[in-house]
Amino acid sequence: MLHSPMTPATILWMSPAATVRSVSMQGARSRAEQDRRWPAMLRKLKGLRKRGRRSIRIVDTDCGAGELLIHAVRRARELGFVAIEGRGVDSDPRLLASAKAAAACQADPAIGLVFDLGNQDAAMRAEAEFPADLLLCSASAAKARDMARLARTAGDTVLCETTEGESA
Repeated sequence: MLHSPMTPATILWMSPAATVRSVSMQGARSRAEQDRRWPAMLRKLKGLRKRGRRSIRIVDTDCGAGELLIHAVRRARELGFVAIEGRGVDSDPRLLASAKAAAACQADPAIGLVFDLGNQDAAMRAEAEFPADLLLCSASAAKARDMARLARTAGDTVLCETTEGESA
């Protein structure tokens, strides 16, 4: 579904953030489900399946070690999606290495996972041409308005956590 300015994206802001970033994959499922965005994400996945969707594209523009994204694509598969594309973007190469290692353990051919080094703004601008079904992001309170404007172009449903500090 193409996103146009006439159909605004659904944006849910979660704050304060309790970001969990760990290179250890033990307990990753538990940490993913503790993320404040998880309940809304699960509702979105179930809703899309209920409406007959068989494919989904999920983008996490601040993916860290990839735990939430990897858990989301696995859960999408469990719900019956047959074509699942996940893209994670982060500015920390060490966390991306952990995400790539965890993704390499993913053996389901219905799931495609890609992790790229980059920043949120650039990732969202790149996603604007073909918006994701579900976009995950984070923003500082100071940048929330600008982030919301950019996120609306990059995803049909946006789940954003508000962080403390100057930068997202």
